[in-house]
Amino acid sequence: MSATHHARRRRPRTNRILAVAAGLATVGTLAAVLPAAAGAATTSEQGKAKPGRYQDVQLLSFNDLHGNLEPPAGSSGRVTEKQADGTTKTIDAGGAEYLATHLRKAREGQKYSITAAAGDMVGASPLLSGLFHDEPTIEALNKLDLDVTGVGNHEFDEGAKELARLQNGGCHPTAGCYTDKSFEGADFPYLAANVLDEKSGKPILKPYTVWKKDGVKVGFIGVTLEDTPGIVSAEGVKGLKFKDEVETINKYAKELERQGVKSIVALVHEGGLPASTDYNYNCDSPGAGDGISGPIVDIAKNVTPKVDALVTGHTHQAYACTVNDPAGNPRMVTSASSFGRLYTDTTLTYDRQTGDIARTAVKSANHVVTRDVPKATDMTQLISKWNTLAAPIGNRAIGYISGDIGNTGTESPLGDLIADAQFAYGKELDPETDLALMNPGGIRAPLTYAAKGSEGDGVVTYAEGFTVQPFANTVNLQDFTGAQLIQVLKEQVSGSNAGAPKVLQVSSGLTYTLDLTKSGADRVVTDSIKLNGAAIDPAATYRVATNSFLAGGGDGFTTLGQGTNDLVGEDDLVALEKYLLANSSAANPIAPPKADRITVVS
Repeated sequence: MSATHHARRRRPRTNRILAVAAGLATVGTLAAVLPAAAGAATTSEQGKAKPGRYQDVQLLSFNDLHGNLEPPAGSSGRVTEKQADGTTKTIDAGGAEYLATHLRKAREGQKYSITAAAGDMVGASPLLSGLFHDEPTIEALNKLDLDVTGVGNHEFDEGAKELARLQNGGCHPTAGCYTDKSFEGADFPYLAANVLDEKSGKPILKPYTVWKKDGVKVGFIGVTLEDTPGIVSAEGVKGLKFKDEVETINKYAKELERQGVKSIVALVHEGGLPASTDYNYNCDSPGAGDGISGPIVDIAKNVTPKVDALVTGHTHQAYACTVNDPAGNPRMVTSASSFGRLYTDTTLTYDRQTGDIARTAVKSANHVVTRDVPKATDMTQLISKWNTLAAPIGNRAIGYISGDIGNTGTESPLGDLIADAQFAYGKELDPETDLALMNPGGIRAPLTYAAKGSEGDGVVTYAEGFTVQPFANTVNLQDFTGAQLIQVLKEQVSGSNAGAPKVLQVSSGLTYTLDLTKSGADRVVTDSIKLNGAAIDPAATYRVATNSFLAGGGDGFTTLGQGTNDLVGEDDLVALEKYLLANSSAANPIAPPKADRITVVS
């Protein structure tokens, strides 16, 4: 399938806002010496300037925005920076008003500048975007002058038809139009090279696009992780097939080369795990790519040498590393954390003679989207417009807390709270409900004590609750045998979760020991699993509340997809709201749970 850079509806780039330069992260660099100065021009006999052989092309990139138009709260809105003296500095970061300013500043003086993203621009979004099916984020990305993005797994939260609407425009099929103007869709192409329609066998969106300017051509191939069906609801990926990332990239790199495009960047929604979470960690120390692990490393090592750089995401980490390609040549692999807190600035030196990137000159660095710069006025206006529409819903108080309730750790206080809320809701639906299980990946933000607006400290608003649980999963009840329940807990640390455990958050009354000194399924100590102090009976039947994602076997919990006697309830946010309203007040707020139900041995 052929694809080229589509006709743009976008507005021309205007004078960019001046701003203080963003903080510089680790600079991944392959070399700095070229046969001639990049961009240097020669003069013809007629006296006209000709482009030099080498031309620097700026590639600005980011990933995993997740609709965070306003500055993210708590730890989600901070990055850590390693100082020269070995100490760590925390920096407030993120927010579309500041991201726009930083990107516009970075582009100043750059004739050849491309802005690209590696998926999860939408989905799991705060209320400001999620309430309107992420139309506000698409409008913001248009204003950011995004040139291209790959798809991520969250682009499929509402299915392929909704993704096509975000690309092409039109009002939502059930919610209708939110303003007096029809939604216009994205000015940039979404690329989905490895996402095929099961019936036709063809990609559901363009597999690649080509950016062109003054004879310079750079191709982009976009893929998401092959395991997307395992982390998205079954309804969201119905009728779709997800192909291997490497196989797909290599296929379309050959096609681009046949079309004369030799400079290629892969936008890959799969990522790595650097040894440090400091955004300026040098993951090329002591050697290229030595400080990074995870799925992206194998992908980078096997993607064809025809690809010159990989912009990645999904793991929400920051890195700018070099990983050798199959020919043994170093190649840049980058990721800019998440939520718009960082952006990556990569210099691709284009060889006009060969049409390829001189990879001996590629350099890359992550920069902090600091909040000490002027806000982009157009972005402020956009946020204000949608906030006005969201305010009547978002500002409503749904509960009260006495302190921050975090969502980090093997067992988190917020995980316990949500599991208890779903357990209580399950008991409303069916008094025979025994327990609730919650997937940690479905908890998208902490509950913070400090007020975000005028609601006052300790007040939990609907908007905050929405940010915590934005997926609109239903709360489902199912019956399982005790043997199946034990198997579910073992699936946290075995099967597809063996390498990266996904520890379910559990409701009050369920306790067990997780022994990390053991391996595989044995890490869950069977004899320690108890409900209200009594050992789980393998032959007994237990009524379990989960969200619809888990009930469909998501996150590798195949046994949870085998329950019986199903009963489907309301939205999981309804369950959280009911629990908070029933168990808290301004005079008697909920305290953060102790997170002491799972005993961890390490």
